[in-house]
Amino acid sequence: MKNAAIPFHRPSITAPERDAVMSVLESGWLTTGERTMAFEAAVSAAVGSRHAVALNSATAALHLALEALHIGPDDEVIVPTYTFAACGEVVRYLGARPRLADIDGRTLNLTVESVEAQLRPSTRAVIVVHFGGLMADVEGIMALANSRGIAVIEDAAHALPASRRGRAAGSVGSAGALSFYATKTVTTGEGGMLVTDDDGIADRARVMRLHGISRDAWKRYTAAGSWYYEIEDAGFKYNMTDLAAAIGIVQLERAEDMRRSREHIADRYASAIGSSTFASEIELPVWPAADEVHAWHLFPVRLADGGADRRAAIIERLRDVGIGTSVHFIPLHLHPYYRRTFGYETTDLPVATREYEREISLPIYPDLTDAEVDRVVEALGDALRA
Repeated sequence: MKNAAIPFHRPSITAPERDAVMSVLESGWLTTGERTMAFEAAVSAAVGSRHAVALNSATAALHLALEALHIGPDDEVIVPTYTFAACGEVVRYLGARPRLADIDGRTLNLTVESVEAQLRPSTRAVIVVHFGGLMADVEGIMALANSRGIAVIEDAAHALPASRRGRAAGSVGSAGALSFYATKTVTTGEGGMLVTDDDGIADRARVMRLHGISRDAWKRYTAAGSWYYEIEDAGFKYNMTDLAAAIGIVQLERAEDMRRSREHIADRYASAIGSSTFASEIELPVWPAADEVHAWHLFPVRLADGGADRRAAIIERLRDVGIGTSVHFIPLHLHPYYRRTFGYETTDLPVATREYEREISLPIYPDLTDAEVDRVVEALGDALRA
């Protein structure tokens, strides 16, 4: 029998998630409600933040965090070029300029030095991305930022549950953004959370997530609510539904078990590739230090030899034998919008460009079996030899 395809991602959904969804469907209340509030409380406790504000995406969380900090057209926000579209576009939503920064070649994260190189008199904030589930040096970047009166926002979309020196991802900066997108370590299908210890940021986000009307606007159709409301500002439609939150509550309870499954898969990849005949051709991801917990959202390997063309050929060969892969990320400065709008050249930010051209993300998710990991490694070896 022909081997079944191994997709790049497969969500880990169990009976409790299905039961939680059915409970919401049978309750008659589908949108933002008590399940959402319960999910917020659970995330707040898990991360160790005073506030958690449930939203429909991590993009919304980044946007509302910057909006609460009054970022505007005369401001600049430092953003790693090695990230997804959301980090740069939320800055543009507010009319500010994203100032792109290079990364560390090993961790693929921002460093104190790469942030410092992009500081300008108009810098108001830094967005720190915890790439792949390994936290960046937030403490170091915070020390630099605090000395200049600059806010730090953590894009922890890859990093639940992850920690560094006893602090959870998202809980170190002025605010953090968590993602519950379908491929993330904890998923609600679509969804996000803004976490913060700052009362002002949290209060502003709660108002702005639902059209800028009063913070308990979601209650207006309940027995405890009122038909009367006031629009306090021109807000957004960023609220989370109880359907999503119900899944999230169960997923959060399973988060550490799922993280350990991912860690086991990462260990098996490392052992199999490290003992293979092609070990010298593959650079493995950086392993966490003793005081770090890695979420292992991604397993990014890099080719020792060859550039983007060879990488593309290997991805195609893997696809031909049913192995799904991806690339994380196409740096922002290589995209037409950033080149056209801000004058970035393809030769700018060379570390990010070099690492992008040789990176391949292998499948990693809790339900990936040992046999499937071995198949991926065998297929990778065949693709390299071809």
